[in-house]
Amino acid sequence: MKIAILGLGYVGITAAACLASQGHDVIGIDPNLTKVNAVLAGRSPVTEPGVGELIADAHRRGLITACTTLVPEVAWCDLAIVCVGTPSAVDGSHNMTHIAEVSRQLAELVKTYPDGQLTVAYRSTIRPGTMEELIQPIIDSVLGDEASRIELVYNPEFLRESSAVEDYFSPPKIVIGTKTGDRCPALDKINEGIDAPVFYVKYRESEITKFVDNTFHAVKTVFANEIGRVCTQLGISAAEIHKIFVSDTKLNISAHYLRPGSAFGGSCLPKDVRALQHISRTSGGYTHLIDSLIASNEAHKMFLFDHVTRGLEHGAKVLLLGIAFKGESDDLRESPNIDLARMLITAGYQLAIFDPHVIPQNLMGQNLGVLSNSPFIRQLLVDQEAIESTNWDLVIDPRSTASNYSLKAARTIDINRLS
Repeated sequence: MKIAILGLGYVGITAAACLASQGHDVIGIDPNLTKVNAVLAGRSPVTEPGVGELIADAHRRGLITACTTLVPEVAWCDLAIVCVGTPSAVDGSHNMTHIAEVSRQLAELVKTYPDGQLTVAYRSTIRPGTMEELIQPIIDSVLGDEASRIELVYNPEFLRESSAVEDYFSPPKIVIGTKTGDRCPALDKINEGIDAPVFYVKYRESEITKFVDNTFHAVKTVFANEIGRVCTQLGISAAEIHKIFVSDTKLNISAHYLRPGSAFGGSCLPKDVRALQHISRTSGGYTHLIDSLIASNEAHKMFLFDHVTRGLEHGAKVLLLGIAFKGESDDLRESPNIDLARMLITAGYQLAIFDPHVIPQNLMGQNLGVLSNSPFIRQLLVDQEAIESTNWDLVIDPRSTASNYSLKAARTIDINRLS
């Protein structure tokens, strides 16, 4: 394939080197003359293991060239990959100046050649909505009714500096965003032979992926350092705690607890988080991330209430499928579903609760105490016959169990799977 790379920073030059090593004919575009001259001399303009050797080999084979401006040759490429910078603005947002200018230049170039068709894949990190709200309008303004001559794709990269070449050929995943979520032949072609899960999604899902990943990496780093501070203050080996923690790939290093849905609750998580916060305060650990957990959890409860009642008329009939904090359990301790039920009642909705595992006369200990403090639970509990014979305005399903019953509902929301 003939491929243009726009932007020869770490991401762009790595893509250029790796694609050329696969036999593709690559042309790099960058306004920085020093970078362009380095490529033309068979050298890498950045220091990155393996890239220099790949650039040198591609140069010897005549598979890579570079220039400082868009040239007519780009209009006839099979694929253009945009890797220009999106630096932070003063307010923390990404500066989209380079993205907008490159998009305009590409559209103008394609317009110059009536038969030109070009697939443009953006790899620069951009905020959700950029493809639809910034880039596509630019293409439309230049090409008008012929805007379809440019196929827009968002294809985030997952490269780490110092291991970028290895990550290019062995990525954790491949994410490709298109307008409809359909496949892109040009991207399929360059990904041939790469063993990684591939996700075809719409633009916005692909655009936010990099933010989610990098922020989680930051969360992990901060969490580890906060635990390290607490351990150090208490005379505990942080290295040993790390070894124990990462050995648990069933719960700790896994997909568990990472699906957006209900707030956390129960007898363990809230209690132990509060206790660790206290330990940190008294030991001088300064755990700002850990200290934010309870407040964030409470904020999520309010979000869920707003989410499920959006557009719901006052006095509507609402069924809550589950009041215990977890399915297959009668544990009511710090259940976020009780908080949600309380908010629904306070807001004036006609609430009914169905939970086949919560039988008031069988409760004991702290669970019986919760029932005493929240007497509405006993009053609003209904049986299966009642829920299947009533027309509900809304069914709230925190257990993903609604399909087990013959419910008549205008709307059902599974809060265990936010979508």
